[in-house]
Amino acid sequence: MEVVGVRVEMPSNQPIVLLKEINGSRFLPIWVGTGEATAIAFAQQGLEPPRPLTHDLLANVVDLLEATVTAVHLTDLIDGVFQANLLIRDSSSQALTLDARPSDAIALAIRTHSNILASADLLNKAGIEMPAGDGTNQEVEKFREFLDQINPEDFIG
Repeated sequence: MEVVGVRVEMPSNQPIVLLKEINGSRFLPIWVGTGEATAIAFAQQGLEPPRPLTHDLLANVVDLLEATVTAVHLTDLIDGVFQANLLIRDSSSQALTLDARPSDAIALAIRTHSNILASADLLNKAGIEMPAGDGTNQEVEKFREFLDQINPEDFIG
């Protein structure tokens, strides 16, 4: 998955991080908190605050421990809440899996240049199909109109 960006869903002003299949046509909108949205947007834009944000701090700790974030895996949607795991390889090459909020995991993945993966089940459950076409603005505009009309509750069930 690739991070398309952070958008604000109207009229609730709730931030959404928008992911897209790298070799596909499905998008995955994930509602996030304002702090996490800011952290993701900062990392995408390459902005470095004067003091480390929480996600910067975590990336620094992983680096100091000579570990590597190998990937972020978005696994499921349970009762309207997205689930994710951090996949980390420690200095002895042991693979570790840590439960994480998707927003935190994505913010860390961007900072550590790690892969963002989504399970097929999750994409089938919550992915939004946008047919690959000639890349016209008309398709993008349809998608933006769709985002303006959806709410977090639409993904419960």
